[in-house]
Amino acid sequence: MNCEESKAIKKDDKYLSIGQILRKPVYWIKSFLATIFIIVFLIFAGKFLAIFDFIDPIGDALAGYEVTDQVFSNPKWREIPPAEDNIVVVNVGNLSRAGIAQQINIINSFEPKVIGLDLIFRNLKTDTLGDMMLANALANSPNIVVYQKLLKPDDKEGLWNDVEYSHPIFTQDHPTAFVNLVIETAEAKQYDAKTCRSFFPRQVLYDSATQKIDTVFAFAVELAKYLKPDNVDKLLARNNEEEIVNYSGNVVDYGRTRLGTRFFALDTYDVLDTLFTPDLIKDKIVLMGVMGSSFDDKYTVEDKYFTPLNAIQAGRATPDMYGVVVHANIISMILNNSYIDQMGENTSYIIAFFMLFINVLLFTIIYYKFSSWYDGVTKLLQLAQALVFVFMIILFFHLFSYKLDLTYTIILVLLAGDVLEVYYGFIMKFYCKILEKVKKK
Repeated sequence: MNCEESKAIKKDDKYLSIGQILRKPVYWIKSFLATIFIIVFLIFAGKFLAIFDFIDPIGDALAGYEVTDQVFSNPKWREIPPAEDNIVVVNVGNLSRAGIAQQINIINSFEPKVIGLDLIFRNLKTDTLGDMMLANALANSPNIVVYQKLLKPDDKEGLWNDVEYSHPIFTQDHPTAFVNLVIETAEAKQYDAKTCRSFFPRQVLYDSATQKIDTVFAFAVELAKYLKPDNVDKLLARNNEEEIVNYSGNVVDYGRTRLGTRFFALDTYDVLDTLFTPDLIKDKIVLMGVMGSSFDDKYTVEDKYFTPLNAIQAGRATPDMYGVVVHANIISMILNNSYIDQMGENTSYIIAFFMLFINVLLFTIIYYKFSSWYDGVTKLLQLAQALVFVFMIILFFHLFSYKLDLTYTIILVLLAGDVLEVYYGFIMKFYCKILEKVKKK
């Protein structure tokens, strides 16, 4: 479309109906070209001009926040689920290895289905007796899964190049499973201000010594096999590299989350003094890990994470859930087949492009037909659409356990009006003037 046609559009089409305008191909072509310009402009501006740096303080305050967190933390959106009676969480606190050995022996005497040990014993200690007691307790455990941590990720190859285990005297011949969570990297620490939202069901490990590649499974996945292996098969059949954790509750947390009493939990001396009934442990999955020195400890942040259940959604200062409880939530999700599906990245791009094009077409009509109303009408439409999209994200998550990814859609819609005005009011006019000068020559 040349500049003369563009001028004719603005002059003549003010008196046409919107239906008549939409039947003119020139508007569709013009809108498509403007859509491409907006995408290129925003990509360039975002990469090289750092135009979004001014919102960094806001981003820091909202670090880790997502709209769907409202569903987890707001009682209006999600009812309190019943207690999970297949899982028991045990705090080892500050116990010595001899104390942990006592806990394991007591728990084993009540015949759990399996014990999951979310603890690392890297080296032997000067307390030889304590080491021997722990090794003996582990040797007498018929069903126990012990700690494994994947190290040195290779994102290009999609595998891990190293792994950390407890000392062989403790690992013995027991099955191992990795405890890594998605927010953890080689440099990251568990208390970084990020929300733990997902986990890897399985990963690929390269053993440099044997030069073999093995598939290893997540801690929660390995433990769930002992109770409901068919459900684990269903999880793996989903073939998702990463699964969103459908959080259902916490242990005693003094109000840091809304669902603070879903999992049965035993504190350090509850086990040592046998302050529980046998049916609490028998045929259950028992998870052992550090949850502070005791349940009264509100300040320990070791192996503690932010989750969507956090009662304070913005500007959070204190993590709300210990790693061992995160694993309990994952196991519960597997046992109940309560998964969250999410929109694919390509689908997200397609929807964003389509909605941008529709908005550009609409704004183009407003620009040429109702130019004096352009700013007010476009801003109103943009705001209304953004609110509708946010509501859709929450509604789909609540009703269908489906996570819409409309981030790019919302950003493009909110910026489309202003960038389009730059395109028509400056870029096109500048282009036409240059074209006129070239023609005169």
